[in-house]
Amino acid sequence: MIVYASRTGNVKYIVSKLQVESIEITPNLNLDKPYLLLTYTDRLGEVPTIVAKFLESNYQLCRGVVVSGNSNFGHGMYGAAGDKIAKAYHIPLVRKIELRGYHSDYEAIQQYYETRVKNENLLEAK
Repeated sequence: MIVYASRTGNVKYIVSKLQVESIEITPNLNLDKPYLLLTYTDRLGEVPTIVAKFLESNYQLCRGVVVSGNSNFGHGMYGAAGDKIAKAYHIPLVRKIELRGYHSDYEAIQQYYETRVKNENLLEAK
């Protein structure tokens, strides 16, 4: 499963390009199976509040993070939310995507999902 937060629509667009079950983060969302997180970077390199609150009770099942950002804000700020999440929760930063990304980004996310998240969900179902 992909869990995502999208403010401007860029992350939602990325999710729409993937062949994966997905759910948008809402307050009090709790999961019981592994997932890949897709998020945006808020303000100047911050983790969005809704994502931070979600991770407080759901980080254990997160198998990676993909972050959308804008390189116009500079190298240190570009996708910094993903860097912060990866460091705080010791999960892989799968990819930083410029705004809506490109076909190669979608392929890389899909491949990571298939090999690292989907297979784990299938094993747990058995």
